[in-house]
Amino acid sequence: MTVGATSAGFRASGTWQPLVNPVFRALWIAVLFSNIGNWMETVGAQWLLVSQPGNSILVALVQTADTLPVVLLALPAGVLADVFDRRLLLLATQLFLAVVSVTLAALAAIGQLTPGVLLALTFLGGAGSGLTAPAWQAMIPDLVARTEIRAASVLGSVSVNVGRAVGPALAGLLIAALGVAPVFALNAASFVAFAGVLLWTHVSRQNGSSRRERFLPALRAGGGYVRWSPYVRRVLIRAALFLLPATAIWALLPLVATETLNLDATGYGILLAALGLGAIGGVFVLGRLHAHFSEDGLLAVASLAYAATMAVLVLVPLVAVAFAVLLVAGMAWMTVLSTVNATLQTFLPGWVRGRGLAFYVMVLFGSQALGAAIWGVVAGQVGLTATFVAAAVAMVGTTIAGRRWRLPDVSELDRSPAVYWPEATLAFEPDAEAGPVLVTAAYTVPMANSAAFVAAMSDLERSRRRTGASDWQLYRDGADPQRFLEVFEVPSWDTHLRQHGGRLTGADAAIETRVEALASTPSSVHHYFPADDVPVEGTDQDEAIPDRG
Repeated sequence: MTVGATSAGFRASGTWQPLVNPVFRALWIAVLFSNIGNWMETVGAQWLLVSQPGNSILVALVQTADTLPVVLLALPAGVLADVFDRRLLLLATQLFLAVVSVTLAALAAIGQLTPGVLLALTFLGGAGSGLTAPAWQAMIPDLVARTEIRAASVLGSVSVNVGRAVGPALAGLLIAALGVAPVFALNAASFVAFAGVLLWTHVSRQNGSSRRERFLPALRAGGGYVRWSPYVRRVLIRAALFLLPATAIWALLPLVATETLNLDATGYGILLAALGLGAIGGVFVLGRLHAHFSEDGLLAVASLAYAATMAVLVLVPLVAVAFAVLLVAGMAWMTVLSTVNATLQTFLPGWVRGRGLAFYVMVLFGSQALGAAIWGVVAGQVGLTATFVAAAVAMVGTTIAGRRWRLPDVSELDRSPAVYWPEATLAFEPDAEAGPVLVTAAYTVPMANSAAFVAAMSDLERSRRRTGASDWQLYRDGADPQRFLEVFEVPSWDTHLRQHGGRLTGADAAIETRVEALASTPSSVHHYFPADDVPVEGTDQDEAIPDRG
């Protein structure tokens, strides 16, 4: 079955609307079962370590081992997601993850799953997740219309949190009745099921290039895009400011369950289920909250609510209170992450979506890995109560600091590909790898417009660099102050052809339109190549240059 998405003006869409699409629905259900299995496996791994010496650090290291490889592999995985068939990449990673989980189940069944082996296999599972996350995130806009991306992002949070609600509770029951091995085996089955759905589907990739990029240039292009996109950087900063303190709950909740609330595996699963149920419940109130708060206001309210839950969780050590505040924490968690994720997915153009989302995945999992390690060490030194209070105070501080990086409103930006540059007029056909290539554009600007022109060129510089320029300068003619020369360099002719052929968006076109409107005549563009890359017609260069050696 094949599905494609159209690019239309951004509008709010009903939360459940993307599920009407049969391919998205099938994949969403497969991801849901995979999320349930993942949370079951996390609970099983953490529970095996609760009784070990130094348990506060070991339990926190489960999350670190699961998330650190995602950080290390996210950017290469993002390149692979942009360069190769995302469906096939996901299929291969699911089969790899199934093998890892089968190994965990087998070792647990025979009693050979030591803490070191457990953390090592958890690391391998995290590596598979690192390859999965950018490809799946980047595939979503290929499955649904742009009007439904925000709803699809919220449904992604629903999937994660249904998994979080069901998985831990089911794991607790299985561990109490049968031990840990069946938990790992069921996770393996969920990966196999996801792979089966991927075999059934065929996804039409939107806005993809017909020419495959080489890995290293694609890697550099992804880093350049994020570096020169203030919108993307702002979203990443806001995500990190929330996640670093928020991770304290996820990393240390097993210890809260056992040491503060005196619960067993089933009770711990119920606490995790409360987080998931809260997130699911948040879906039903998120629309109403959007009607009363801006996105920045919503992030602030959700972050402060989460901070309050961290403090109450340890200051009022009652199971009923813990369940109630974890419902609120789950709602706040879903609100923050679905908001920043939807903003990023809506903004990123198709050619770099996998790489841009890879940076988000790096921040998402990197912040959790770092936060888990930090709060685990702090808890080992000062105890759980002081650690959670410190995390709550830190959350208040990062919420205040986050006001400096307000989330951009990207709903009105045209993110569709725009092919509007005229074809370059050259006397020869350059090799694709020829370069670096110097591109110049001369402008004649009336004196009255010069200040506005220079300001507009700052936006144009970011556009050039986002789409491939490695250097950029603007010069003014000393003899004629009305003449300006824009100079930018691209690593290769292939990179410049990609600028011509789909890397630019409607928003980039609007920037160039503003620049050209301030000039009195259309710009004059020329392309310059290294001298030894330009053939001289009728000349054999080996014969024309004397041998001076």
